[in-house]
Amino acid sequence: MKKLSIFSALFIGAFALAQGIKFEESNFTAVLAKAKKENKLVFIDAYTTWCGPCKLMAKNIFPQKTVGDYYNSHFINAKIDMEKGEGIEIAKKYNVKAFPTYLFVDGNGELVHRTLGYVEENDFIQFAKDAGDPSKRLTALKQKFEDGEKDPEFLKNLASLTMYNDAEFAGRVMERYFSSKKELDREDVQMLLSVAQNPDSPMYKIFQAKKDEISKIITPQKYEAIDKNIKISSIFKKSYNPQSKTWDDNYFLTEAQKFLSKDEAEKILKKAQASRALRDKDFAKYEKLTLELNQDTSALSSEELNSLAWNFFENVSNKASLEKALVWAQESVKKDENFANTDTLANLYNKTGDKKNAKLWAEKSIELAKKTGQDSSDTEKLLKSLNIQ
Repeated sequence: MKKLSIFSALFIGAFALAQGIKFEESNFTAVLAKAKKENKLVFIDAYTTWCGPCKLMAKNIFPQKTVGDYYNSHFINAKIDMEKGEGIEIAKKYNVKAFPTYLFVDGNGELVHRTLGYVEENDFIQFAKDAGDPSKRLTALKQKFEDGEKDPEFLKNLASLTMYNDAEFAGRVMERYFSSKKELDREDVQMLLSVAQNPDSPMYKIFQAKKDEISKIITPQKYEAIDKNIKISSIFKKSYNPQSKTWDDNYFLTEAQKFLSKDEAEKILKKAQASRALRDKDFAKYEKLTLELNQDTSALSSEELNSLAWNFFENVSNKASLEKALVWAQESVKKDENFANTDTLANLYNKTGDKKNAKLWAEKSIELAKKTGQDSSDTEKLLKSLNIQ
């Protein structure tokens, strides 16, 4: 009886694994050939390894029997990492910039429909049905817009489908949508803010024109803060040359001081330069600027202090600077002790040669991680290395 129960459990487990979407393991050219031969569309899950919603779709939605039944019978399915191998060129070809993106292409590789994001089972099946219906595909929806469609729900849906891969077209759609809206709701504001990121764009002009309505929903203070960030972001793009990795400080300061004080403009510029130096792996410049910026850290949150300390642990070797990072980590722990900042503190103690305190805080971090269900494997490796020494 015990053997039978084990066999039954294994059988049920194998059956469960067999459900859901079946993804092809061949290359994209072979997938297209198979689709053409079987007269089917190709469904592409365009994902990245770091994308949280991608992982949730793979865990919660793709294995569903109803999802698998529909997708397996109507499509040739491919799961492609957009940052590896042939996925890099596929991302360029189909202008994939947000993840997860779902592409539906014919056997010739022509795009017929697309959508994106984490969606529940029924909506995900509906996307597939829309892809199979020529009247509901993205190409048909775009033509409907060009023919003058003004229905608000249609325009909102079309804008959401195109804003991440065809910003210019999405802008035209939203211009029509907002021009007919007499009152905005919170969803409208969120959609507008997602695209009003350039002071020269039509969407930003709508953002300005509807200032009073937006301020009622998100408060005047938040409106002003968002407006300031949009302007600063635009000036940054014009101030930094990514090819030469150089800044036009004078341009930034001149433009920023049209709505910021001189001190605020200089501090924001220095923060941006420190962030860029870290991204460009110019660690000496990053270290210098960060120390200049953070002589007084009393106003920083626990999370901000921990981020500073961890970046120094990972990228800085100067002992005096690491000692400063230790202080930041200690301040972070005092403000809000958690598994992350205690782990940072343990690593910094170890890097500066204080093995006793490194062990003490590594043990504390592991204890906190277990209480909150966090992964402590890296800290456990650190503790193990300390016990060996």
